[in-house]
Amino acid sequence: MATIQHIFHIDASFENVFKAISTIEGIQKWWTSGTRGDDSLQGIIQVRFGDNGGMDFQVTEINPNKSYKWKTVDGHPEWIDTIIDFQLDENDNKVRVTFTHGGWEKASPFMSQCNFSWGRYMISLRDYLEKGQGEPYIG
Repeated sequence: MATIQHIFHIDASFENVFKAISTIEGIQKWWTSGTRGDDSLQGIIQVRFGDNGGMDFQVTEINPNKSYKWKTVDGHPEWIDTIIDFQLDENDNKVRVTFTHGGWEKASPFMSQCNFSWGRYMISLRDYLEKGQGEPYIG
C-alpha cells in the first residue's frame, strides 16, 4: 500500500478548520465548487470537476474539531477504497492538519499527480481560512 501525506499549520480556530473540511459549503471554498451531497456520518459527498469527472466519498468518521474521514466509493479506479483522513491537533498555537490519502494499491504516476494536486488544495484550504479566499476548482 502507498500513502500521500501533507502536514501543515493553519492560523484559525479548530471550529473553523473543522467546518472547512467537514461541510459541503466548506469544501466548496477550497477544493471544488462542484461539491454536493450529505456530509453527515455514512453520508455520500460527491465531488465534481466539471467535464473532468469526480469522485464519491462515504463519510466514515466524524470527531468534531479533531478528525474527519472519507472512503472513496466511486471515481477513478485507483481511488476506489482509498481513505481521505484529516487529523487536527494544536502545535505552535495553530491548528496542525495532518492530511492523509491512504490505501493506494501501489505508488503510480497517477498517485504522484494526485499528490501534487493535494498539495495545491491544502494551500487553498489554508488560504481560505487565513486570508478569506481559497482557490477551488470552479466548474
